[in-house]
Order: sequence, then structure tokens, then C-alpha cells
Amino acid sequence: MSQASMDQVSFRDEVATVDKKGKRVWMFPQKPHGKLYTARTWVSILYLIVFFGLPFMKMDGHPLFLLNILERKFILFGQIFWPQDFFIFGLGLIVFIVFIALFTVVFGRVFCGWACPQTIFMEMVFRKIEFFIEGDAAKQKMLKHGPWNAEKILKKLAKWAAFWIMSFIIANTFLAYVMGADELEKMISEPLSKHIGTFTSLCIFTTVFFFVFSWLREQVCTTICPYGRMQGVLLDRDTIVVAYDYTRGEKRGKFKKNEERAIGDCIDCAQCVKVCPTGIDIRNGTQLECTNCTACIDACNKMMSAVGLPTNLIRYASENNIANKTKMRFTGRMKAYTVVMCILLSVEVFLLVSRTEVGVNILRTPGQLFQEQPNNQISNLYNYKLLNKTFKNKEVTFRPENFEGTIKLVGETRLLIPKDSYATGSMFIYINNKLVTKRKTQLKIAVYEGDEKIRTITTSFLGPFGGGS
Repeated sequence: MSQASMDQVSFRDEVATVDKKGKRVWMFPQKPHGKLYTARTWVSILYLIVFFGLPFMKMDGHPLFLLNILERKFILFGQIFWPQDFFIFGLGLIVFIVFIALFTVVFGRVFCGWACPQTIFMEMVFRKIEFFIEGDAAKQKMLKHGPWNAEKILKKLAKWAAFWIMSFIIANTFLAYVMGADELEKMISEPLSKHIGTFTSLCIFTTVFFFVFSWLREQVCTTICPYGRMQGVLLDRDTIVVAYDYTRGEKRGKFKKNEERAIGDCIDCAQCVKVCPTGIDIRNGTQLECTNCTACIDACNKMMSAVGLPTNLIRYASENNIANKTKMRFTGRMKAYTVVMCILLSVEVFLLVSRTEVGVNILRTPGQLFQEQPNNQISNLYNYKLLNKTFKNKEVTFRPENFEGTIKLVGETRLLIPKDSYATGSMFIYINNKLVTKRKTQLKIAVYEGDEKIRTITTSFLGPFGGGS
């Protein structure tokens, strides 16, 4: 391989944010301007409104969204999910993973640039705070390498204080997702001594967020996030990514006014590199560090317009789009992912639609055999557990379905299930001795809410060996 060829591919041997000695290269990206950055800003504003507002929204006096891990209770858009519904979550997670794979195969890392929480908080919140306090990229760089005078100390303290406050707000919002807005308000209003453990956890999470956005920053995307590593497996020549049109841009050359351009459209201004938050040169091709944030597209379009050359030298396109000047095509791999996702999504929808509002579990009491009762009756003792998955009180009844017998509750006259809670108890099932012909008989018990049958539960009934006389 020639030296020129080696220089062209040398970028693949190193990460832009680490030098040859293995030390951190601090990024000072310029603030982007352009149509795509404006669009991303509006998307981020909507995202932040939803993120900070969702845990405080209520439906009929109850949280609209709650992820209470400690009590194993989850509320998604007004619907309660309990541990018994975890198989639905498991399948939903598989659907989500397949969707990410399909989405990445088709559109690359567009999620990273437009919807990833790390990108939105870093670029649209903390980076804006940094620009406001320390100035643009050049001023930030001068401040970092300058002496620790009064101006530097004041600006650094102001930035760190703003970062800490913002991290504290984010941590409180996450806490609201986990414990609920009402519990968070209660914790704030009550003495700190009653919530030392929760407050300690809050401070730990605040410190983690502060560390991520003040120091770790783009390293999350380049060295920690596994999604970037998936690109090597999922991307192909038909994937839409932020790409440099080398067929039009090469050979590069500086722009000279009033000179007829006989080379490529790239004027080698390096503005695409200066605005990149991970420090890469998109003209080298798709790279692990690229999050598809589109900052380079806006920067390049601005320069192309300034010198009177066509825009979109850097744009959303696939390798085949650029190399062969063809339109996007739906490949076999895309079709396969789509079929798998549609099947899984159909099953997930079916499980959600068929999910009942009352969970019922009836088990014969362990260690108990049958009991002989007067009037040639045989009884078995059972334990039941009823789970109410709604915010309304429920009352149900048990009725024999495939057998002639009697169901009697122990210590209760009605089966009342409090809202958003469960009820437990015991009951006897009585069957005439003559109807019990096997050692173990399968019984079906219908569960009714009013006149509507909501579930059918199957359990076993033990009788004397050989059946009745």
C-alpha cells in the first residue's frame, strides 16, 4: 500500500478524541447553525417537554407514567402492569431490539443524533449553557489553556454550578419516574431526616449526571455506548447515513474567487471537522464516532452557499447512492427484519389486547389431602390470589364450570379487590363423592365480574383412590 493510501485510512486506527500517547483530546466544537440544527432544536424542545412533564401528568388522579421498580408496579399511559405481566415486557423488549436493528440497517445512527438522551442533554442543554457562560469554541479553548485568574475561576464556577443544578433537576425527574410525583413532593416537603436514604441516592445520581456531562461527554458515544459498536454489524452499503459525496467533492482544493473550478467542489475549509462534537472528519467516510448529528451538513451547506457552489455535498445518503448515483432500495436483509418485527409486534399487540384487568391464581393448598364431609361430600382446600390491575374497586365471583359442586369462601362472603391492589384468601370446593371417579380430577372454575365471565382457571381436585362408592 502506498504512503498516500496509508494516510487515507490511518484514521481507522485511532479515535479522534484520543492522541497517539493515549491521552484525552478535549473537544471544542463550534456552535452549528442551519436548517437541520434548527429542526433538531425543535425536536429537542418537544423531547424535553415530554421528559420533564410526563412523570407529573395524571389520568383520573393517577400517574400517567410510573416505573416503580421497588414495588414492582409499572404504569404506562394509564395502564397498570404487575410482575405477572412481565412476559409482555420481555416480548416488547425483543420487539424494540429488532426495531433498533431494522432502523439502523435502513437509517444508520439517526436515533443517536436526533433522539438519544445523551445527545439531546449534551448538545441542546449543557453545551448551550457552556456557550452562554464561556463563549464560542475559540474562547473556550483559550479559557481552558489560560491562567487561573479571576475571570477563569468565575466562569468555571458559574458553569459547574449551572451543570450541577441541571443535573440535580434531571435526577429529581428520574426519581419522579420511579417513585411518583406525589411521593417526590412529599419527600421535598417533609424533613430531610425522614428520607436520608432517598436523598443520598439523589445526590449520587446528580453526581453521576454531572460527571457525564461535564467531563465524560462525547466519550459516552465513542467508548461506552454499545450502539456505536453495532454499526459494524448492522450497516451496509445501502444504509442511509450522514455521508460526504466524494464523487463530487474530490479532488479537494481551496476556493479562489473568480476562478473557474476544474477540481472537486470540496474547498477544504474543514468547517465540517470544526463543528463535529466527536472531532471526526466525515470526508474519511462513516466512522464509529459519528452520531449523525448533521452539524457537518449545516456547516458545509453554509460554506457552499457562500462560495456559490451547489449545497448537499454532505448529506443523508448511502454508499451506493453516492458511488452508483442510485436511489435507496429495500434490500433482502431489510425485508427479513421487517417480517420478523411485524410478527413479534402482532404477538405483542395480541397480548396487550387480550390482557385481563383482573389477575387470578387458584392453587390447592400444599400438603392438604381431600376431606370427607357429611352427605357424601368431599372437599378440597384452595388458596386464591386476586390482582386488580385497574384504578377501580372490583368484585368477582367463582362459579363451577365443568363440574357439579359448591364453592365456599373461608371467612368472606364477597370477593372484593381494592383498586390497584390484590386480595388473598382461602376457599373450599365441595363435590359429591359419587362424581369423583379419579384420584385427581381437573376442575375448571369460571371467574365472573357481574354477569360477565372474565377468566377460566384450571386446577386439580383430589379424591379417594378409585373414586367414590
